[in-house]
Amino acid sequence: MKMKSDTYIKLLIVTATLLFSSCEKDESAKPLIDEFELGYQNSKKATLGNDLHINAEVVAAGRINTIQVEIHSEEEHGGKGTGSLFHDGEWAFDSTYTEFKGLKNTSFHKHVDIPVTAEAGTYHFHFIVTDLEGNQTEIEEDLMIEQPDDTQAPVITITQAPAPGVAFTNGQTITIKGTITDDQMLGGLYIGLVRNTQNLDDAAVNAVNTITMLHTHDFTSPAGHTFNASIVVGAVQDNNDPPKAISGGIAWQSGNYYVLVKSTDAFGGNWAYSSHYPVVINY
Repeated sequence: MKMKSDTYIKLLIVTATLLFSSCEKDESAKPLIDEFELGYQNSKKATLGNDLHINAEVVAAGRINTIQVEIHSEEEHGGKGTGSLFHDGEWAFDSTYTEFKGLKNTSFHKHVDIPVTAEAGTYHFHFIVTDLEGNQTEIEEDLMIEQPDDTQAPVITITQAPAPGVAFTNGQTITIKGTITDDQMLGGLYIGLVRNTQNLDDAAVNAVNTITMLHTHDFTSPAGHTFNASIVVGAVQDNNDPPKAISGGIAWQSGNYYVLVKSTDAFGGNWAYSSHYPVVINY
């Protein structure tokens, strides 16, 4: 009985040793990620409209199969795909890189473009290395995507405007055309027909107190837009969004008016104003 007992104990010891060695081997077989950097100088930050720097040294005894980079907002935990995505207006990124397949080690260095249309805030970042044997190592970080510093106002260029002091009568159309550009991202455009006797500062001109020729926040591209704005003298409603009645304090009157174009950027709250383009209305 003692011999059988000793043999059983030895068997247990050998089995436990094998199991421990197996676990240890499996653990050491996972890919290794070293010298990981997220953002320049590992700042874990990026800005809208710029790129996100990612760098890592990867070693995989079982040879690399894929390297995956995933970025999503705190609220977004599903809806994975390939490339840049938009989920309910929120930006996400999910890309799997296969160019390193079969390598035992590599230097991973990529730049992910952060669109200016993304929401600023805290995102979750995942860096996942999977080898050909199915072993996987993941690094997860919080990533802060911030609005860039913006001190430059948009630039307004007028390509067509009424001749100074030209008169318009009931039923005639007043038109102004041009472009607006910004070094980062446009925020809004307003073009108003202002009566001189209103005595409004340019900053005070808005969709409530003037006749709206154009009011938009949708642009051809984030940094540039071509506009063509017009209003028919005597129109019942203007071109606001939604249109408003041309009545009360902004009702049509005969007299001196001017057209003003104003635009703001998306980040800095910087406003640009055009010259006044004077017209006479005989209503």
